[in-house]
Amino acid sequence: MANEHTERPMALLVDGLATYRLVKLVRDDRITEPVRDAVEERNGPPEKSKLTYLLSCPWCLSIYAGAALTLARRRWPVATSLVARPLALSALTGLATTHLE
Repeated sequence: MANEHTERPMALLVDGLATYRLVKLVRDDRITEPVRDAVEERNGPPEKSKLTYLLSCPWCLSIYAGAALTLARRRWPVATSLVARPLALSALTGLATTHLE
């Protein structure tokens, strides 16, 4: 069984990849496009709406996704791992297939 010192860096790596994947999911994936379109329709384009800008800015989104994962990992570590790991694996797959094409 891994000790606490080896689990922390791994959790950080998993959470970093999960954050990346969450940002891609919200900002770029087709499945969230209706939400992005609805926000823009209601609030205006990114140049006029902070919320619409937030949904289009990877740096902005990553702060919130990273903070949410950090808080979730402290409060619900097992449940967070069950969500973060598939997101991290998806991120790795996406990054690997992007470089193979």
